[in-house]
Amino acid sequence: MSEKWIAGVDLGGTTTKIAFITLDGEIIDKWEIPTDNSDEGQYITSNIAKSIEEKLLELNQPKNILAGVGMGAPGPVDYETGVILNTVNLGWKDNFPLKDSLENATSLPAAVENDANCAALGEMWKGAGNGAKNLVCVTLGTGVGGGVISNGNIVQGVNGAAGEIGHITAIPFGGAPCNCGKTGCLETVASATGIVRQALAEIHKDGVKGPLADVYAKNGKITAKDVFDTARTGDELALTILQEVAFHLGLALANIANLLNPEKIVLGGGVSKAGEILLEPVIENFGRFAFTPVRNSTKLAIANLGNDAGVLGAAWLIRNKL
Repeated sequence: MSEKWIAGVDLGGTTTKIAFITLDGEIIDKWEIPTDNSDEGQYITSNIAKSIEEKLLELNQPKNILAGVGMGAPGPVDYETGVILNTVNLGWKDNFPLKDSLENATSLPAAVENDANCAALGEMWKGAGNGAKNLVCVTLGTGVGGGVISNGNIVQGVNGAAGEIGHITAIPFGGAPCNCGKTGCLETVASATGIVRQALAEIHKDGVKGPLADVYAKNGKITAKDVFDTARTGDELALTILQEVAFHLGLALANIANLLNPEKIVLGGGVSKAGEILLEPVIENFGRFAFTPVRNSTKLAIANLGNDAGVLGAAWLIRNKL
């Protein structure tokens, strides 16, 4: 029989990404299924198990080719017990025994970790981290997530909530409400949602004109991508928002780096697809606020695994156990 595979699962509120991955990190096949969070999420793990079985059948492979199933899930996870402490979009009640549910559904050994931590592990293993053992990964998407790797191990904290970079307070007073219940979190500024919120607040002011305002007038909505695209054309409003985002992100990353002195900070998630127009001002602000030895030793980079980071990191959980 050929070498063992691992099933890597990246669980999201809308879709679930699944991949079969070798012990060397080669993706054999990958696919997505809808996340059914109805009836308190009772079908989520059984749907994943069914999809894995169907894919094995399609590839004409026996079940025992799989060494286990690793999963990244949104929210704080107790790594030792595999309990997900609380979820927003999945329907489960707090303290849901996710690892046990996954093992029962798949009849495979399972490991569960926070999804941003899995993305960090994926980038460390096969991506922009390039094997760095001291790494911070920040995912800029609908929200802002983070994973911290120290000496090759994820920093989990006492109850799995370490690395919640998105909930560092960026604006102490008068900040926008965050889904976590606080106000002024980095997530309210540097996420796709936060970028759009800031842009709309400016657009709705009297007399605001320019390409970004034109996009809103035409479509009745804007996206974070619209902000970056119009910033590239020199739109003053978009550039102002970009500088605000880069300031808060650069400051937060400098403070994180001053504490941890990582070799690399990797920016991933949909917002990071903006590329250099975002990275350059973030690096500039990082340089302003980072302690000199930290500034000189920490490299900022855009993640290069895209949507594969999560499934690779989830597979790494099993590989590491083996």
